[in-house]
Amino acid sequence: MSLKDKVRDAGVAGCGGAGFPTAVKLGGTYEYLIVNGVECEPLLRTDRYIMRTFADRVVSAVSAVQKELAIPNAVIALKHNYTEEIESLKKAIKAAGASITIHQLESFYPAGDEQTLVYEVTGRIVPPGGIPGKVGAVVDNVGTMLAIQDALEDIPFTQKYLTVNGDVAKPTVLKVPVGTSFRKCLELAGGTLNDKFVLISGGPAMGRIIKQENLDKEFVTKTTSGILVLPADGYHAGYQDMNPRHMLSRARSACIQCSFCSQLCPRALLGHPLRPHKIMRRMAVTADIKTVLDDPEIQAAQLCCECGVCEIYACPMGLQPRRINGLIKRELAANKIKYNAGDIALAADAERENRKAPSKKLAGRMGLAPYYDADIKAFIEYQADEVSIPLKMTVGVPCVPCVKKGDKVKAGDIIAKVPDNTLGAQIHASIDGKVASIDDKITIVKE
Repeated sequence: MSLKDKVRDAGVAGCGGAGFPTAVKLGGTYEYLIVNGVECEPLLRTDRYIMRTFADRVVSAVSAVQKELAIPNAVIALKHNYTEEIESLKKAIKAAGASITIHQLESFYPAGDEQTLVYEVTGRIVPPGGIPGKVGAVVDNVGTMLAIQDALEDIPFTQKYLTVNGDVAKPTVLKVPVGTSFRKCLELAGGTLNDKFVLISGGPAMGRIIKQENLDKEFVTKTTSGILVLPADGYHAGYQDMNPRHMLSRARSACIQCSFCSQLCPRALLGHPLRPHKIMRRMAVTADIKTVLDDPEIQAAQLCCECGVCEIYACPMGLQPRRINGLIKRELAANKIKYNAGDIALAADAERENRKAPSKKLAGRMGLAPYYDADIKAFIEYQADEVSIPLKMTVGVPCVPCVKKGDKVKAGDIIAKVPDNTLGAQIHASIDGKVASIDDKITIVKE
């Protein structure tokens, strides 16, 4: 069986972003295999734990993919201050005699953005709206590489590494079955330090804010990189209840057209024709987003990676260009309008190096300074008695259950499959037990 088939059968999906099914990426021809170990979101420590602890397995997977796809250049990219991780990787590369190089980046945000990373490593600019494959590169996260190594050993993707950090008693990296409740993850980290808090799934800049009352509805998926507990009166608290009308009203009344959002936008700095300040200007005189969807400048919102630099770091008025771009993107998608930049010459901004957002300063703007330098060494591996595994965890369509209520399953059994001729990654049971219920999740309870 080929590497691609093993990865597909194991249900591997990207661990560092939206969860693109990995087997699909392994179907191309590339000059560069870039392994993303940057982990640029503040407070997350999962990838660093993986690189320190499983450097040999990551290197083995990188070498296997490089060989299978005949990729000339394999690069592991990470920040220069990840000294322990760099040393671990260097030792593993030397021991394996692997043809892999290490690329060290500055500590800026969002260094781990796929298109930013491609430029940093190769000097090539991914076309607006394009994917790294357009410039001969494929990017996978270090956690994904660890899952690929498991797949090569016929171990399906049923366990997830993630960070629990912030206002918890014992910040830690966890290894838990997919489908473990967020509440249990918080308990494993010693519980929250305060009764009231803001919860985030993922990183503090791009992660999803969860209302505290919805905690029991949240479960670990294949893409869960972290669970953060932040102050109830902090930076993130004001965002969870902000509605679209409020955001647009603030844009109309307060945007001063300073253009800092465009000057510091990572995609604009790569030469992409995205200008958030112009979008804000247009929205300031627009009553309804639907009336401006034919405007190329509005359509350029589709190029936004939603990293949040514009609103967290750049905007002096505390506005939300990123969120307004997100609203526009959803409207464009609903109306099946896709941005087309045409054949344009691309060049990185001459001031790009001077306009990178320092990670620590960005974290400070979000009130995260007390947690930023946390040296998380704790690790807990947990065996759950009950899991609720969502049927949609990756890019593509929801999987279709192939079990029914009352069925007994073993960890690793396939419980949901990808419909024919669609995009997705099949799902396996993450614990032994009985199927207790099926809705938008499959709940398994240990007997």
